[in-house]
Amino acid sequence: MEKMNWDKLICDKRLGMENYTDNRSHIRSDFQRDYDRLIFSSPFRRLQNKTQVFPLPGSIFVHNRLTHSLEVSGVGRSIANEVANVLILKYKDFNWCDKLNGIGEIVAAACLAHDLGNPPFGHSGEKCISAFFSEGAGQELKPLLSDGEWCDLIHFEGNANSFRLLTHQFKGRRKGGFAMTYSLLASIVKYPYASSLANGKGKFGFFTSESDTFKDIASTLGIINKGEKQYARHPLVYLVEAADDICYQIMDIEDAHKLKILNTRETIDLLLGFFEQERSERIKIIMGNIDDKNEKIGYLRSCAIGELVNECATAFVANEESILSGTFDGCLIDSISEQASNGYRQCSAVAYDKIYRASDVVDIELAGNQIITFLLEKLIDAVRFPDKYYSQLLLNKVPQQYDVAAPSLYGKIQAVIDHISGMTDVYALDLYRKLNGMSLPAV
Repeated sequence: MEKMNWDKLICDKRLGMENYTDNRSHIRSDFQRDYDRLIFSSPFRRLQNKTQVFPLPGSIFVHNRLTHSLEVSGVGRSIANEVANVLILKYKDFNWCDKLNGIGEIVAAACLAHDLGNPPFGHSGEKCISAFFSEGAGQELKPLLSDGEWCDLIHFEGNANSFRLLTHQFKGRRKGGFAMTYSLLASIVKYPYASSLANGKGKFGFFTSESDTFKDIASTLGIINKGEKQYARHPLVYLVEAADDICYQIMDIEDAHKLKILNTRETIDLLLGFFEQERSERIKIIMGNIDDKNEKIGYLRSCAIGELVNECATAFVANEESILSGTFDGCLIDSISEQASNGYRQCSAVAYDKIYRASDVVDIELAGNQIITFLLEKLIDAVRFPDKYYSQLLLNKVPQQYDVAAPSLYGKIQAVIDHISGMTDVYALDLYRKLNGMSLPAV
């Protein structure tokens, strides 16, 4: 049976810098440099003004994309270090064993990057872009595009957009995009196949424009090719995904408590559901010494995250062979113990019923849909017909890095989507108001 190996999977080769050699000694590893490069990047900073689930903070702080990504990174590093400790012992006799020390750094950096490509207004932003082409005004463009290009648009995916953002050479930028390591780039691709294989799920990992880039990365890392534009996951994707699953589920519950969507009693009961009775009783004793109800929930949340970190690390190690052979099915959360799994399912059910359909959340989705649809209509019309007076005015607002004069229609549309998906909620709303004559710049 074909099998991937860690010696190839952990690779510090940088996209766009394959022929560059640096013989100097560095304190930071290449994977730590990936992490630092992301922290200081503009797309990462913009996440502070992008909705996670709830509207951006007012008097009560809730998570945005930035705080979510930082927390996912911390949790991902913890899971990865637990896994690395076990693997280092297992492979201690191999001359490449030291490479396994980099797992924590790769996963931490990949977690920072996993949401970079998401548009404003939460997950509804992705759906809005897809719907514009599949059921909105964008339908008229279908005859003008190839099948693969059309699939990219009607299944628009933030994960694929993150890969594009990190790898695409935007105008005036250097070759290789962010020039990240191959292992980092492969570790953010949750769905390593083309949009034509998305089927009903609408999930895929790379656009037509980045297909060859991913193919080269997969070949270098020895990632199993499962067919035309379809690959096995890089093993570290499972750790990034697990960290994301843990954080959004647990932190959404805590945020809902702060916003009084969930009361203290039901929140405590939900989070205690992750533990067997003996551990649950010990936790209750400690909580009894905490008077502040938000601190009680904060302590309980930290216990639940710690439990899930251990569970997911254990699940990865137990399934390492099938993960390396590309036969592991599902995600690590599906393979945790029965008690923890029951707790997770209960949180998921409550989140769907009471959180994701809460009035404020739906309001953001409705407003975001209106704003993104309007911006897509105006900007796509402008790049298609740039000689119009209005088009010329509008295109002057588009940053120069986006190639609105690309030779193909697909390239022009991608430039528009690149621009819109990079917007913060606040910027998108402000532009919408200005284009509708609802606000004017201050004099």
